Amino acid sequence: MGQIVFAAATVHAPQLFTYPPSEDKAQLDADIAAMRELGKNLDEIKPDAVMVIGSDHLETFFLSAVPTFAVVGGEKSKAAFARKSYALPIHGFTEEILNSLVADGFDLTYSQDAELGHAFAAVYEWVIEGRSLPVIPIFVNTYLPPLPSARRCAQLGAAIRDAILKSPYKIAIVASGGMSHYPGAWKYPQPAFDFDWWAIAHMERGNNNALLELTNEELDEVGNTEMLPWMILFGAIGNQPGELITYQPTWHHGHAVMRFIPNKKGTPTTPEPAAKFSFGSAEGYQFYRHPDPAVYPLNKLLYDLRFSQPLRRRLFENTLALASEYGLNEKQAQVLETMKDESIDAVRSLKPHPLVEAGAHPLGMWMSLITVQAEQRRMRQEQAEATAIK
Repeated sequence: MGQIVFAAATVHAPQLFTYPPSEDKAQLDADIAAMRELGKNLDEIKPDAVMVIGSDHLETFFLSAVPTFAVVGGEKSKAAFARKSYALPIHGFTEEILNSLVADGFDLTYSQDAELGHAFAAVYEWVIEGRSLPVIPIFVNTYLPPLPSARRCAQLGAAIRDAILKSPYKIAIVASGGMSHYPGAWKYPQPAFDFDWWAIAHMERGNNNALLELTNEELDEVGNTEMLPWMILFGAIGNQPGELITYQPTWHHGHAVMRFIPNKKGTPTTPEPAAKFSFGSAEGYQFYRHPDPAVYPLNKLLYDLRFSQPLRRRLFENTLALASEYGLNEKQAQVLETMKDESIDAVRSLKPHPLVEAGAHPLGMWMSLITVQAEQRRMRQEQAEATAIK
C-alpha cells in the first residue's frame, strides 16, 4: 500500500536565483536555508519519488494554449530559469497517476517535452538539490483566468491521494507557490501580509478548509492565486496541521515555507485567527484578468523576448522597427521603450506600468522586463570589456 510520506509547500521567487540589489540578502538566504531543510527531510524519509505541484508564469504555456491541469511525463522533467537548466528523471508512476486521474473525471493535459519554469526550477535547485530522486511534475494554471477553484484543486489532490494509496510507492509532495505578491501589477510593493499571516495561522491549526472556501477573485485580491498548488496539497493530506519553517516579508512578496508531514513543532506559533478574512468589495479579477485578444501582438512580443537573445538585442537596436514587425500600434510601440528603464522606482510607484496600461498581461510583462533588463546589463558589460581591451 502506498503512502504520502512527506508534504510541504514552498516559495519559488525568481529573486532567489538572481539576488538583485533591491532585495534583502538575509531574507533570501533564509528562504533557501528553509528549502534545504526540506531536502534534508527527504534524506531521512527516502521517498520513491517527489511529486512537485507548480504553476506557470507564462513560460511553459502561453495564450496559444493554457491547460487547467497538466501532467508532465516522459523520461526527463526539463526546467530552466536564470541560465540554469534541469533534467530530472520522471518516475514511472507518473503515467499511472495520469490514467487514474482521467478515470476519476479529470480532463488533464499531458506533455512529454514541456520545459517548466521557475516554480519547478526552485524546488529542483534547493529541495531536491542533486539528489537521486525521480519527480512527478503536476501543473496548475494560476494566472490566466478562468482558473480552477480552490475546491476543484482539492478534489484533484484527493484523487492523487487515492492513486498513491493504491500504489506500492512512498511519495513526497512539494507544492510550489505563494504567498502574497502582485508581479507586474500596480500593487507590487504592497503585499497582503495580513492575509498571509491569517492563512498561516489556519494552516498551523490544520484548518485548511478555511482556505478551500476562498474564491479565485478573493485570492487575486490578496495576491495569492499562486496558492492553488497548495490547495491541491490540502486535498491530498486533508486537515493536517502545518509547521511554519520561515516567513520572509520582502518589500514585494510574502515568502513562506511550510512543512505538513512531518510536523516537528506540533503547536502553532501564531495567534488564534479570525474564522474568515475580511476582503474588499471589488468584483471580479483586479490584477490578472484574461488579456484582451486585440492586444495579442503585444503580449506575443513580450513572450518572445524572454526566449530569444537576438530578439532582445534587436529591441535595443531599433525598437520601432521590431514593434512594426509584430504589428503593434503607435501607442504600444512607444511604451515598448519603457522596458529600457531599469529604475526600481518604476515598480514601486503604485501606478500601473505603461505596458500594462497598453494591454500587456502584468505577469507576462514583468517576466519579460526582468529578462530584457538583464540583457541590457550584459550588453553594457560587454561594451565595457571591449573598451578596456582597446
